[in-house]
Amino acid sequence: MELTEKQEYFFTYLKKKIAADGRAPSLRQAAHDMGVSHTAVAQMIQQLEKRGLLERAGHYSRTIQLTTEKNEVSKKLRARELPVVGQITAGLPMYAQQEWDGSVVVDASRFRGDNLFCLRIKGDSMKDAGILDGDLVICEPRQYAESGEIVAALINGEEATVKRFFLVDDQIEMQPENDAYTVMRYQFGELLVQGKVVGVIRDTMENSRPGKQKA
Repeated sequence: MELTEKQEYFFTYLKKKIAADGRAPSLRQAAHDMGVSHTAVAQMIQQLEKRGLLERAGHYSRTIQLTTEKNEVSKKLRARELPVVGQITAGLPMYAQQEWDGSVVVDASRFRGDNLFCLRIKGDSMKDAGILDGDLVICEPRQYAESGEIVAALINGEEATVKRFFLVDDQIEMQPENDAYTVMRYQFGELLVQGKVVGVIRDTMENSRPGKQKA
């Protein structure tokens, strides 16, 4: 529902007063500033409330809150920005020697770990785990893993890969989730876990973009 010219003017007035004073004006002050009666101000408040543009506790008071501002604050509180790491290098901290390939905004209520980062996937070896070519995987920094976890790892200090990690006797197995690929086996000194995959973002950017990690 569109606002009338008077309602639009009053709504703008409220936003400015709340921004300047940190609270809504009193009924008397609003009536004086607007050059209208107390009744007219009360009616406009009711109309804006019906349209979902403000909230108030009981009768008109300085507890008025504009829902548009409330929603914007809520969105900011729910969001966090994570770096997209272009290439993995050995050693910690994870970002110390990294080139960032942009960033991505995620829901902070779902991804709460410290120093989370993203890797862009190249290849389809993890497709049966729901990780496709061009996706972004969200990783929690780690230098260890439990058998069965999907991890980002550095092979021989050079090549980064995302696979399912298993300890088998005196070796590490990195298992793909695609029958077209074979299981890779490494000695402990050949592989360095860099992070555990805790989420996947389906990315729409071109698959040819540099900085992807092999899956």
